[in-house]
Amino acid sequence: MKAIALFFQYILPHRLLSKLMHRLMRIKAKPIKHMTLNWMIKKFNINLDEAASKNYDDYEHFNAFFTRALKPDARPIHDRADSLVSPVDGVISQLGDIEHESILQAKGHDYSVGELLATTMTDDFQDGKFITIYLSPKDYHRLHAPLDCEIKSMRHVPGRLFSVADWTTQKIPRLFARNERLVNHLNTRVGRVAYVYVGAILVSSIETVCNGVITPPYARQVNDVLVRGQAQYKKGEEMGRFNMGSTVILLFPKDAVIFNDDLQAGSALKLGQKIGTLM
Repeated sequence: MKAIALFFQYILPHRLLSKLMHRLMRIKAKPIKHMTLNWMIKKFNINLDEAASKNYDDYEHFNAFFTRALKPDARPIHDRADSLVSPVDGVISQLGDIEHESILQAKGHDYSVGELLATTMTDDFQDGKFITIYLSPKDYHRLHAPLDCEIKSMRHVPGRLFSVADWTTQKIPRLFARNERLVNHLNTRVGRVAYVYVGAILVSSIETVCNGVITPPYARQVNDVLVRGQAQYKKGEEMGRFNMGSTVILLFPKDAVIFNDDLQAGSALKLGQKIGTLM
């Protein structure tokens, strides 16, 4: 069955399906909205006690619920000055060393820093560290700063919209370097950090605090995006949002961070949880 599902990953009209999902998630009719919310909450066992509001009427449409805010105390941010925190709720797909310029995707599959960032300027990350975190549909879908930072530049990179679930990352070569994505280059106390928002099938929109909605429209060519709004963020501040599940990837320079020893592929994370120490 997975072989058939994999075959369809290559032939499905990714962008058309994502455009349709974008419209469906914004239907405002109450019966449809409430039915969808009830199904979503039961299907994924979503904890409404964490949400800023439990009232369905406070959400204009399904997408507003999907990207819902949490109560202020729902995700405490680790406050030590030298701590690196998880920028999202999710599960670690992979983490570890960048081998010269190679990033591990899954056993038997890797891709290069240059491919991911759509640049030949990769010296900042050679022999550095990386962490890849998958957000499933049940997770909180706002993206936050993993450390104090300033957005130096953003790059919107065109690509496919393959699923980023665990089984596809194990089967589709160079998946994260092939999917549409937004690359944020951050200035931080440990040097340049790359914070990549990777789109996926049915992820119909990537939105930023500084520039609003980035996709749609989907990119046809690599496009450098001028930062128009807030550029500086404190650790834990919101920086963007995903609609539906997807993935974020963080790249760090050599000797910049040490990840917690207990972290491994499959570890569940919560926003604000300490995942490493800044050097």
